[in-house]
Amino acid sequence: MHQALLIPEVLLEIFAYNMIPSTETTSTQKLFAALARTCKIFHEPAMDLLWTEIHGLEPLLGCVARLHPLIYHNGTRWDDSDEPWAKGVEPLSAREVHQFLRHSSRIRTLDIQSDHPHLLSVIPAEACVFPRLKSLSLSTTYLNLFLPHMLHRCHLLSIDKGLQSFVTRCIALEHLCIYTPISDDGGRTADELSPLSDRIHWCTRPVTLSCPMLDLAAWKHLSHLPTLRKLEIDQGCNDPPSLPKQDIVNLSFLNITSLSFRELYDAGYIITVLRHSQFPLLKEFRFEANCLSSEETEQLFHALSHCKACQTLEEISICSYDNVVVENDEFVTPIPHFLCFTQLRTLKLMFNNFYIYLDNDMLLQAMSSWPHIRTLEIIDSILSSEVTLRGLFTALGLCPQLHTLQISIKIATIDIDPDAEPIQHTTSLRSLDLESSDYQMADAETIAHIISAWLPCVDEVESIFCFIWGKVNRCLKSFRTATAPRVVGAS
Repeated sequence: MHQALLIPEVLLEIFAYNMIPSTETTSTQKLFAALARTCKIFHEPAMDLLWTEIHGLEPLLGCVARLHPLIYHNGTRWDDSDEPWAKGVEPLSAREVHQFLRHSSRIRTLDIQSDHPHLLSVIPAEACVFPRLKSLSLSTTYLNLFLPHMLHRCHLLSIDKGLQSFVTRCIALEHLCIYTPISDDGGRTADELSPLSDRIHWCTRPVTLSCPMLDLAAWKHLSHLPTLRKLEIDQGCNDPPSLPKQDIVNLSFLNITSLSFRELYDAGYIITVLRHSQFPLLKEFRFEANCLSSEETEQLFHALSHCKACQTLEEISICSYDNVVVENDEFVTPIPHFLCFTQLRTLKLMFNNFYIYLDNDMLLQAMSSWPHIRTLEIIDSILSSEVTLRGLFTALGLCPQLHTLQISIKIATIDIDPDAEPIQHTTSLRSLDLESSDYQMADAETIAHIISAWLPCVDEVESIFCFIWGKVNRCLKSFRTATAPRVVGAS
């Protein structure tokens, strides 16, 4: 055996380099188990990697001789989706706790979805049974048992009084995610979420925080945290907290670079908070609402454009999934609000209940203002657009880094000379998704010829209207085949 293999750190690097992706977890476990049995030198490093990431308490409980046959049947672990295997089983004894904790010091990542707290009742509260744990996902039922001081990442599935002691004891906690079940009516009330807002005040050094809706006091607390970089509000509520005008003050989140809102049921509350907040270092903004009116959408655009992120914001994604049918004359105009974001790389807008106004001049102005744009996706329910082929290709000449484009255009008429010398777009544009606002096409072969000449790296036009663009793609394919270089075999 080579001398280098006698160094544990070298072995860990070699073993970790050959780890199989998480989609093949079983194969990875078998590999490390085999290495651990190979020789004494391999045993400890292989066991450390075998136990570094554990899903559920069953692997640990399986080390208890009495529980092993209950958990494993014919060599496979029990599937408790129908009937919990631990139902009626006696708690661990003091002797069995040592078996349970045999490998606990090796674990770095722990994900507990099962619910067997009665089995661990003999373990003293706040015993810190996983001293080297860094990432944890569980319900607060187990919080008193899993409070290592060096815990960096935690995903909680419920909220109770244990959260306060949790965030105060875990002094190294940097990444906290709290996701709780949504009520049957599809949302939460302010009263249900008030305990969370109260306990958020005990978080003093988070780098990333993901949680349900917060009240104004919690927002003020977060604005004073110098460590916070990423904030996600993952659940809205049907009855958001009130925001008395006399209590609203300007909030400055000086270090947040990523801001995200998902599953919102009342966007007005968040829009009000944004209107009175500043994010001078913001780079990413995501907003997903289940119901968003055109008036609220315009208010959101305006609030975002005034949050002091004009020189930093690189990614914007705003979606509304409401399926309520509205009149065709209801529209929003996001582009004028977003022209100030000169560093914009990605813009994704999707609205199911009204359309986004876009014409040639507006598209040209947008591309002139966003020289670094790489992804532009504008999708609405009506697919109403005033952009023509001339406007599209004129604008494309101003964005050399554009890779993905999805918009609707008018193709009933061709307003560009197909025989004119093309100003070729750079080879960066690879994905082109064009929807038709006319539901008819002037000349598929001519349009295919224009795309082939102006966009050399686009092999096909993606679209939900395959029957409209299908002939264009067939022509485009034939053009590409005809111009492809031929490989001459050796003579």
